Amino acid sequence: MDDTLSLTFAALADPTRRAMLERLAQGPATVNELAEPFTISLPAVSKHLKVLEHAGLIERGREAQYRPAQLKAEPLKDAVDWLENYRQNWEENFDRLAEYLHMLQDEENQ
Repeated sequence: MDDTLSLTFAALADPTRRAMLERLAQGPATVNELAEPFTISLPAVSKHLKVLEHAGLIERGREAQYRPAQLKAEPLKDAVDWLENYRQNWEENFDRLAEYLHMLQDEENQ
């Protein structure tokens, strides 16, 4: 799996990683800060961060002995753009259904 969209969706498939991204949307955080709300080990948190980093969703900096993680939103925009086509399709289907229901109501009221 080497295309960015597949990497993004694979990374987003895990609720822990999604929660970490939500936290990083508020600003950079260290591994300890990201681990705080979870009952998983620091090595497990680091593995999750590696998946996010491999997908291009975060980058890790260097501040003294700390390596704060920071959100990189571009892959998320690519995923939203891809999903947008399907949203438009569903909206068109719902619009057609609404038109059909209005037509049935009009026929019933006549």
